[in-house]
Amino acid sequence: MERSLFSYIWRHSRPEQVVILLLVVLAQIFYFMSLTVPKSVINNGIQGNAFKDSKTIPFLVWELDLTAIFPGKVIRFFDGFQVDQLQYLVVMSFVFLGAVVVNGLFKKTINTQKGRMGERMLRRLRYELYDRILRFPPAHFRKVKQAELATMVKDEVEPLGGFIGDAFVQPMFLGGQALTAIIFIMMQNWLLGIIVIVLLAAQMAIIPRLRRPVLVLGRERQISARQLAGRIAETADGVHEIHIHGAANYERADISERLGRIFKIRFDLYQKKFVAKFWNNILSQATPFAIYLIGGYFAITGHMDVGAVVGVLLAYKDLPSPIKELIDWDQQRQDVQIKYEQVIDQFQPEGMMPPELQVIPEGPPPPLGKELALAGVVVSEDGRVKQLDSLSLTVPTNGRVAVIGGSGSGKEVLGYVLARQTLPASGSIRIDGKDFFQLPEYIIGARLAYVGQDTYLFPVSVRDNLLFGLKLRPVAPATYDEATRALRESFWKESERAGNPAFDPNADWVDYELAGATGPADLLPCMVRVLKQVELDEDIYSLGLRGTVDAKLRPDLAEKILKARHTLHEHLQDGTYAGLVEPFNKDHYNKNLSVAENLLFGTALGKQFDGDNLAADPYVLSVLKETGLDLELQRMGLTIAETMVELFSGLSPDNPLFEQYSFISADELPNVRLLLQRLGGKGIEAVPEADRIRLMTLPFRYIEARHRLGLIDAAMEERILGARRAFAEGLPDNLRDAVEFYDFERYNSAATLQDNILFGRLVYGQAQAGERIGTLIAQVFDELGLRDSVIEVGLEYNVGVGGKRLPASQRQKLGIARALIKRPELMVVNEAVAMFDGRTQDRIRDNILAGASEGNRGVFWIANRPSQAEPFEKIVVMQGGRVVAQGSPSELAAKGGLYAELMASA
Repeated sequence: MERSLFSYIWRHSRPEQVVILLLVVLAQIFYFMSLTVPKSVINNGIQGNAFKDSKTIPFLVWELDLTAIFPGKVIRFFDGFQVDQLQYLVVMSFVFLGAVVVNGLFKKTINTQKGRMGERMLRRLRYELYDRILRFPPAHFRKVKQAELATMVKDEVEPLGGFIGDAFVQPMFLGGQALTAIIFIMMQNWLLGIIVIVLLAAQMAIIPRLRRPVLVLGRERQISARQLAGRIAETADGVHEIHIHGAANYERADISERLGRIFKIRFDLYQKKFVAKFWNNILSQATPFAIYLIGGYFAITGHMDVGAVVGVLLAYKDLPSPIKELIDWDQQRQDVQIKYEQVIDQFQPEGMMPPELQVIPEGPPPPLGKELALAGVVVSEDGRVKQLDSLSLTVPTNGRVAVIGGSGSGKEVLGYVLARQTLPASGSIRIDGKDFFQLPEYIIGARLAYVGQDTYLFPVSVRDNLLFGLKLRPVAPATYDEATRALRESFWKESERAGNPAFDPNADWVDYELAGATGPADLLPCMVRVLKQVELDEDIYSLGLRGTVDAKLRPDLAEKILKARHTLHEHLQDGTYAGLVEPFNKDHYNKNLSVAENLLFGTALGKQFDGDNLAADPYVLSVLKETGLDLELQRMGLTIAETMVELFSGLSPDNPLFEQYSFISADELPNVRLLLQRLGGKGIEAVPEADRIRLMTLPFRYIEARHRLGLIDAAMEERILGARRAFAEGLPDNLRDAVEFYDFERYNSAATLQDNILFGRLVYGQAQAGERIGTLIAQVFDELGLRDSVIEVGLEYNVGVGGKRLPASQRQKLGIARALIKRPELMVVNEAVAMFDGRTQDRIRDNILAGASEGNRGVFWIANRPSQAEPFEKIVVMQGGRVVAQGSPSELAAKGGLYAELMASA
């Protein structure tokens, strides 16, 4: 990237700059008219100087004066019109208005054009910076903070967008206005013109000097703010360590210190900025003072007419603004140039990947090659300590090779090198004679897979993370209607103007062939296969059971789940499962549901009828009042409150009784106790209206089968069922979408798959009811061939930022599955199974090896414990960054040495 911001701007926006500059030049003609016309209006239209010898004068005379070449020669094209003084005044006033309107239209057009150009260039710059992040050498990310990179791309280049449009246009436009006004003043009186020029020159010389310290402080403020952003990001990343070690107050001290430095910088900046502003105001008012004094003197003595003085004042009225803006522009120029240099210095480290290595492939990637050869490879992080020391090794890409070694052997670094995450300081790595580091990235991405100890997941679904390695190129365009396609094509054209690629993220980017599929229809079995290889299928199946499906989008799956529901309930009639589930029945009270759930008898959509909102909802209260249940539930709430206060008196907050009686928490108990104390044993009638809703939430949480306080008898059940019917029948049209009622013959899109198939609630108190019913549900899904469909629903689970919604073990398994699904020719596993127990490590290793053998693919396994290497064809033993032995397990066992020591200590 160019060091000069102006060179960068001119190279990428030259045609647009030229068009706008031509508009600026043309605008000066109408600006000059807006200055000259007022003089004519005052002298001739008002004072009537031109009408002293005649009542009318010609107007709009078109002639060509050639007297400078041919004395007395004037060519007249049009004699014009004869107008009197009043007509002249009216016409010239409208001419002035027309000049002002045209001048305003020029300004509007120029500002619009330069604004679009500035935003387009800002988009280009941000894209180039992001593009460079994707080409940074891997080691550079260990030297910079991600938050600082994001801050630079997002915030620090933001001012450049506003300046880019003004870079050439603003000085031309403002300078043209100032020059036009000065020429006009000189035409009226040369002495006034000289005075104006001298005062303006003083202003332009002094003010920039006063503003230079402001620029220095602004640069310091920018750097301090960037460092603060990086420090805050560190706090967010390491917040668990901060709490574990009790270092929160140290962190507060550090941030307070940084904020104090920023405060001082900003305060100093304000002081210097307002000093400069003070002197700018003084100098800008010195010129009108001179015009009033000297111009007035000339008008009184008859050397200037009043119209000329007024014209000079009008001309100068517009002068301070462009001059001030020119000074501001010059300060902004210096400021953004500094910011631009600061940013690009951070975005051009040594060793960046050439852009041609990241081109998008036109077709399927070619094969990786047959043999990977390392010769004299040296890796040194700081130039002194060698992590790999003249390492030489030959690896067949379809072979099964394991690497073992003790601490400091360099085996992990070898994995980083093979993943191109670390660049060698010297030596060579070639694959079939080609430089390994010069292969296009799409070949490496498609044909080589790498999994390390840490897996990063993007904050999208499990499916999108699993298929991430297949998104090398768009394989099929997105489908749009005609109107949307026209908008998209316009969007892509603008992208190309801004130097952005016209890629469509809505296209299908998944390379199904890499996964062994022919298209979206048969991709699911491929995903299930790799999930089973890493033993993640059961976890995704569980997520699928807790997931939801919109019946409108997946009517086929909803129909299958309904079929599974019928099958499950047929099995529930078997005595083996009798009494484990209480089905939903609109004519029966379900003792394993809360009172609120029995009343609603459906799944709440949104927050209207969700949780404790139900007790405060106006419509629910109207139904309860109509059915006479409001006072009954309030009395029940008072009874529950008295029982709970008596039961929990003196218990610690972690007592298991709080869990059993979950409708009241340890935090709520003091408030309930205070309410009862205020009542002093009086009945519900003494409870204030404001506290009745709080009391009603208690019975709404009450589950008879769980809490067993005997509050719901047969009569109360019938009354609640009556309220249930009244609630459903009288539900207003505007609330119909707030709840989806239970219906055995309908799929409930708001409920989970498990709740849909169960269509009931597990009975409290039955031993192992959850496990037994879970096994039965799995059996039903297997009978109907729906297990993979449930996994498909689980694949839509969003993993959260960094995958933190999944346990660490599941994140790691998903990372391994992501590498496996593209069936790489060579898979590098760099201690990726270290976090699992020994048996799980061995099972996943064996699954990976079995899959590789079927496809004649290679595995390069860097073992976290030596015994993992036993099933491999070839074992490489490392020590001190060198290969000290290699061969088959039997050959190395026969030789003994370090291999035998490592195996003995495993």
